[in-house]
Amino acid sequence: MRMSITTVLILVLIGLAAGILSGFAGVGGGVIIIPALIMLLGMSQFEAQGTSLAMMIPPIGILAAINYYKDGYINWKYALILAIFFVVGGYLGSKLALSISQSMVKKSFAVFIILIGVKMFFDK
Repeated sequence: MRMSITTVLILVLIGLAAGILSGFAGVGGGVIIIPALIMLLGMSQFEAQGTSLAMMIPPIGILAAINYYKDGYINWKYALILAIFFVVGGYLGSKLALSISQSMVKKSFAVFIILIGVKMFFDK
């Protein structure tokens, strides 16, 4: 199954954004990856969760990812691209976070979580 260049670019951007958020605010990639896979690539909730877990396998998601894999809910190509750019984004996000005040990082993260929560709550 071939991926379009648009899909690859979306995955690169999701991976970078998740990595930046992780480096910036110290949170797991699932906060951005799962909603982004659902909203931007049309994945089901379970496929998004399984793919997100698969990209984090080394070392945190292996046991949970196995269960999603057994039920066919992992897209390995997506997980690999996300993982690569998550690492790059994590580096960039940590550099950004360390260059501004802790108070600003805390407030930025809070606003981001609220916006994502409101969006997901009101989606169909």
